[in-house]
Amino acid sequence: MKHKFLSSLAALLLVGCVSAPTTASAEQVDVDKATEILGQSVAFDTVTGRGKVPAYAEYLAGELEAGGFAKEDIEIVPLGETATLIATYHGKNSDSPILLNAHMDVVEADPADWERAPFTMETDGTYYYGRGVLDDKFGLTMLVTTLLRLKREGFEPENDIVLILTGDEETAQKTAETIAPLYRNARYVLNADGGGGTLNEDGTYAFYSLQAGEKTYADFKITITNPGGHSSRPTAHNAIVDMAGVLERIGAYKFPVETSELTLAFFAETAKRTEGDLGEAMARFAADPTDMAAADRIGQESEFVGITRTTCVPTEITGGHAPNALPQSVVANINCRIFPGIPPRDVMAKLQELAGDGADVTFPEEFPQSETSPLHPEVLAALRKAVDAQAPGLPIIPSMSAGTTDGLFFRKEGIDTYGVTGIFMRPSDQYAHGLNERVPVASIPGALDHWYVLITELSK
Repeated sequence: MKHKFLSSLAALLLVGCVSAPTTASAEQVDVDKATEILGQSVAFDTVTGRGKVPAYAEYLAGELEAGGFAKEDIEIVPLGETATLIATYHGKNSDSPILLNAHMDVVEADPADWERAPFTMETDGTYYYGRGVLDDKFGLTMLVTTLLRLKREGFEPENDIVLILTGDEETAQKTAETIAPLYRNARYVLNADGGGGTLNEDGTYAFYSLQAGEKTYADFKITITNPGGHSSRPTAHNAIVDMAGVLERIGAYKFPVETSELTLAFFAETAKRTEGDLGEAMARFAADPTDMAAADRIGQESEFVGITRTTCVPTEITGGHAPNALPQSVVANINCRIFPGIPPRDVMAKLQELAGDGADVTFPEEFPQSETSPLHPEVLAALRKAVDAQAPGLPIIPSMSAGTTDGLFFRKEGIDTYGVTGIFMRPSDQYAHGLNERVPVASIPGALDHWYVLITELSK
């Protein structure tokens, strides 16, 4: 779906003009509070299956209540072993609230693999380390701390501001799916789990990315079965061997190149900041999306391949029942990130074609498809001021995320959603979901300024 606003407003963003300054400077008390909340947050190992999300939500509710939120304005909505925290900051009217979104859960972290204890926030003076310290407890902490500051200052927004902290973004995303339909009247969602600033490797500011779209998430199961038997009597077909062939074909296949106004604007601007043949390929592709040589060059980079096409990769495989028996069944999970506008069942049909008649492809759980959010002038103007609080005049580049956030479910309900987190990081420091996840110690004051400006500007 194309929006008439996209091209003209993207051009406005990309100019890199400097807005009139807005006073934001986070006080030390706010930086200290954010550091405290972030450390406490990491200590809650909110991995799926451990039932720690409700306890974490209770802790955050306590911080909000102590900071001035009325008890009746804070709600914890349980859902199985997890929960959603909803806190309402009342404005002059309750029509068209602004939603602030982050998630409380984290992916697994095996202490044996880490150099530090993953569920204890540690620092070497340059970084804070811990599981979830970036994804997404950093963004969550900045939202909570900013709302506490606004309460302390007596700020009264024009419309309600609703903080929605979900509890299973890393897995089933049922909390977002359940809560999003309740807020169809919202003006928009500001998502702390998307977008953000990029630093060059020397620490200078490179650009800011505004996430206005994301790909559709899908897991497909491929199953191969046969009668099995004793391993001393091999047969013509072995389920493990056959699955290996299927996975090789899927791994070698490239889905067709796709574009949108959003992705072309992204490549046109990113090309200006990318050296060598990669930058040249981006510029050529933005000017001519039929240039397959340029698309293939971009596709060689894992950072960008997901912005050019649908991708499908094997992520799990199980099979066999005994070391001395021919396997009777092998199941592989194929994780796909589908370009907006492509029906997931079309992707499923292609996987079945690649797998062949001897394999069965199924689609256990369908996630919603997501459209691109239009770039509203008021959002762009506020974001311009927020970015200028840290890096005056820095280019803002609209982007589509190759990953999936809870924003998918808000967009499904027709609520325009924007990934606008306040952190700036070097690509080499991005360890979300990985070992020794980290955030720069120095990033906290700037992120607090970012959210303060963004929220107050949009709430006038």
